[in-house]
Amino acid sequence: MILAGLTSVALASGASAAEEIQWWHAMGGVNGERVNKIANDFNASQSVYKVVPVYKGNYTETMTAAVAAFRARKHPHIVQVFEVGTATMMAAKGAIYPVEDLMKEAGEPFQSSDYLPAVISYYQTPEGKLLSMPFNSSTPVLWYNKDAFAKAGVAKPPETWPEVKEASEKLLAAGYKCGFSFGWQSWVMIENFNAWHNLAIGTKENGFAGLDTELTFNNAATKKHLANIAEWGKSKIFVYAGRRGDSLPKFTTGECGMWLNSSAYYGGIKKQAKFAFSQTMLPFYPDVVKAPQNSIIGGATLWVLRGHKKDEYKGVAKFLTYLASPKVQAWWHQETGYVPITNAAYELSKKQGFYEKNPGTDTAIKQLRLNKPTANSRGLRFGNFVQIRDIINEEMENIWKGSKSASDALDSAVARGNKLLRKFEAANK
Repeated sequence: MILAGLTSVALASGASAAEEIQWWHAMGGVNGERVNKIANDFNASQSVYKVVPVYKGNYTETMTAAVAAFRARKHPHIVQVFEVGTATMMAAKGAIYPVEDLMKEAGEPFQSSDYLPAVISYYQTPEGKLLSMPFNSSTPVLWYNKDAFAKAGVAKPPETWPEVKEASEKLLAAGYKCGFSFGWQSWVMIENFNAWHNLAIGTKENGFAGLDTELTFNNAATKKHLANIAEWGKSKIFVYAGRRGDSLPKFTTGECGMWLNSSAYYGGIKKQAKFAFSQTMLPFYPDVVKAPQNSIIGGATLWVLRGHKKDEYKGVAKFLTYLASPKVQAWWHQETGYVPITNAAYELSKKQGFYEKNPGTDTAIKQLRLNKPTANSRGLRFGNFVQIRDIINEEMENIWKGSKSASDALDSAVARGNKLLRKFEAANK
């Protein structure tokens, strides 16, 4: 017994603890549980590294916490940052470890051609190097209540904005309280609206080609569109209910027959809605374009921060390889509504019959792959865009409450936003 005890102590003292990999993220609720599952499954697959996921609040809070922690040299290995923080992260010279460099230096397999072009192009340098690992990528779609459409006599989901108006009027006549609502309004009604219509959001390829960019979304088409929505708000064709996902209950309770927001609300809608629902592509104006271009992504990526041990980065690279594997990505996509980041995960989802069993769930992928992205529809890369989005939201709310015209509000948003772009340019020469 004594010998056995000494042997167990010797074995315990000789065993090395797994290297901890800190992963700060912004996924709360059910998606937070899914993040924990991914980390736990990776940890169970090997014993050298242990990924520790830590919820740090919403996107803005998580990015702010990581920046402060880096300055104090108490930062995580991986941090989840939403897409509008890309330019800010790129400007943090010496702080980030480009994912493509990490994977190659750690000897992990990596080919950019394995990933969906519309997803990774947002996070690549002009030379094509991937800076951060896509994780939860989504795009806005038009969600609709199939039962409400049947009751109101709407034969098919609308493809154009005039058809959205027509369908909304039928829904109101059938007793529904509103035609449509939307969330993340800058992303859906400004950024994606312009990309969908192949219109520039700003100069210099929407900021990809230089810091001396200027905002240009105060164009005639966007002004007309927001003026239309404001007018429709007077008769409840449109109802505004918040900047982010606050308006979701308007749809899931059956109050509004349509809702324009992220494809990633699939899990939430499936759980909450007591009616048959589906999703279709974003509407467009046929007098602006003959056919839509492509939508752009939202969501977030995983950035790797420098300042840790070399061996720990091998663990980070192994985890990212695991995260991007077809099995994990297909599961994440099917559970959440976020798009799979790789072609293999998309093909696996098809092979598993997911889209046949759940019609419409490939809408986001179809939108992103609709056409080869142009300089107008690749995405955007503006410094200080987190703050600029706040300005855009404020000015759009001025339109909805009638204190400003669409034209004046958009002109003001661009002028105010450009001042922040100049500050960012001056600070990052």
